[in-house]
Amino acid sequence: MIFKYNHIISGIVTLIGVTMLFSCQGNLNEVREMDMQGDSPQAVAQGLNLKFTDSGRLVAILRSPKMYDYTNKNFPFREFPDGLEVEFFDENNKKNTITSDYGIIYDETGLIDLRGNVVIVTSDSTQLEASQLYWDQNKSWVFTDRPNTIRFPDGGVNQGQGFDSNQNFGNFRSRTNVGVQILDETEEEDE
Repeated sequence: MIFKYNHIISGIVTLIGVTMLFSCQGNLNEVREMDMQGDSPQAVAQGLNLKFTDSGRLVAILRSPKMYDYTNKNFPFREFPDGLEVEFFDENNKKNTITSDYGIIYDETGLIDLRGNVVIVTSDSTQLEASQLYWDQNKSWVFTDRPNTIRFPDGGVNQGQGFDSNQNFGNFRSRTNVGVQILDETEEEDE
């Protein structure tokens, strides 16, 4: 009887052990699935300072505290949740600067969405402020439908609801705007 009793206890212990092993395996798979969520970035960069060149000439510098890289998705993008600063240099090495609290770059479309305290300062000190701004890199076009303020170097100010422009602000169209423009009357008097 002792022999049978030991077999029964051994069988029960084995059964409990196997049950625990399978239940742990199921939990392990669930933990792995939580760790590898489908919406996780493929990479995270911190303290980003990227320099872009074209034929040896510096054309842009991008700085950001953090970037999430989602270029492994069907619609690839890069997200800058803590903001970014981009400096652009033209052929004459004149610098334009863009800063924002948040940014996202869509790789396939070339569209950049900047949000929160978006400020553009051009090489001639023209300053644009908006809550959101889109930049189409493929068409070199900047636009928004949000309220914005433009401060010109001569003291002029333009406040509007939406605008679009080429990226160097040489062709600028503002919608529903109010502003103060400074006119130089010396040219009219000389004629």
